Amino acid sequence: MIVTIDGPAGTGKSTVARTLADRLGFEFLNTGAMYRAVAYACRQQDLDLADDRAVADVASTLEILFVQNRLILNGEDVTDAIRCQQITQSASIVAANPAVRRRLVELQRLVGRDTNLVTEGRDQGTTVFPKAECKFFLTASAEERARRRQRELEEKGELISLAELIEQQELRDRRDENRACSPLQPASDALLIDTTEMSLAEVASYLELLVQRASLTLNRR
Repeated sequence: MIVTIDGPAGTGKSTVARTLADRLGFEFLNTGAMYRAVAYACRQQDLDLADDRAVADVASTLEILFVQNRLILNGEDVTDAIRCQQITQSASIVAANPAVRRRLVELQRLVGRDTNLVTEGRDQGTTVFPKAECKFFLTASAEERARRRQRELEEKGELISLAELIEQQELRDRRDENRACSPLQPASDALLIDTTEMSLAEVASYLELLVQRASLTLNRR
């Protein structure tokens, strides 16, 4: 069974997806981290992110592995390094590169082959796994999304005002929603869930119930 969880940044999809995968005993795939890894590799080489060909060349040579929820890029654990605000903004730029997306979609589909998987991102239910058995799209208010990101950055020692985060968030949303390749949008058969007033534990529990119901329905067929 494939479970897709899509949505913009700050809706809690990564934490919810990881929690849900643990509860179900499924594999977990953090696709956002993959795009961050590409951005990190490009930044390490001081590449112009607007140079689509150069960025695509980098993406084509990278070895990206997940080991116990840690992201290993060409043998280096970059899990923490890719969470800074600079990489966050850079990731949405490289994610608009069609060649990068083709490469990472290919890798993501390999991960999902012949396994039970919870995967999160922005195009999992629309492009990567259009036939997934369970599809969810998480939303939240702009203010709540920014507050969640602010708390995450504060824990890492990065202090950014809420107003600045909302501005960056709006820019990223516009870029994600308007890119020509796999824009951010809910799949036609995805269930939309507003997480503004919910704890992430509550969201995970709700999705777990829905997945279990879907699994029972599939088993009866």
